[in-house]
Amino acid sequence: MHITVEPSGGDHAFLHLRGDFDTFYVTSLQQEVDQLTKAGIRRIALNLRLVRFINSPAMGSLIKISKQLSAAGGKLVISRPSPFCRDIFSKIGLNRVIQICETEEEAVAALHGASAPAAAKGGGVAEEESSMTFRPTDMDRVKVILSQSTIKAPVTGAEGWSGSGRMGSVDEHGLSFSWNGGETGLTPFAMAQLLAMGTRWELKFRLPMLQKGFLKAHGVVSEISERNDGVRVSMRFQDVEAETAKALKLYAEEMRNLKKELG
Repeated sequence: MHITVEPSGGDHAFLHLRGDFDTFYVTSLQQEVDQLTKAGIRRIALNLRLVRFINSPAMGSLIKISKQLSAAGGKLVISRPSPFCRDIFSKIGLNRVIQICETEEEAVAALHGASAPAAAKGGGVAEEESSMTFRPTDMDRVKVILSQSTIKAPVTGAEGWSGSGRMGSVDEHGLSFSWNGGETGLTPFAMAQLLAMGTRWELKFRLPMLQKGFLKAHGVVSEISERNDGVRVSMRFQDVEAETAKALKLYAEEMRNLKKELG
């Protein structure tokens, strides 16, 4: 990760971060903040527009720096977070502790306690969905339900069919996600039949703050509810490989620690 310091107006500064913000760079960011505070600058905005990845120790460092600056009569805000960062901040609730600003002008206003100006319509960065995929272990059963599809090119003959959902929560025991049916044309009722209680699925998902890439596991549907725009599904993991189980446990512990720090 690369850090560029941009002092502005003498009483506040922008730190522009670019690249992957992981454990290795926590000390570098802290040193930059310490140098600014020694120079009398205690109002700092972090521009995260070009940050592609952030892990939980890095998130913890943001909380620490925010508390440090607040104790010294200053403030930390985040400016223009990347889609990846925005999604993570929303999930763990960091936006309740550190103000998220859509523009540099809004960040400057927030640092000085003024009401933040409204961002121009269309000027914000669209939130990136946390995607995961689920593939049936019993394709024959699924084909019957997919035959109800209203799409022009039926997927009933696609041996490798899989769905793509938006991840909700994940821990060492299982995960939850929402699904709008994709291009199947299924009603929420039919989606609930497809993802019926007790059915087994092959899952592919991310642990966004722990590592890049996807993990694989099997899951059994433990809960499902219909919504106007689709279904909400919970799955319990089964037959998880040792390395995947280790990553899931570590991720769950780090998430719990972060939420504890956030209070």
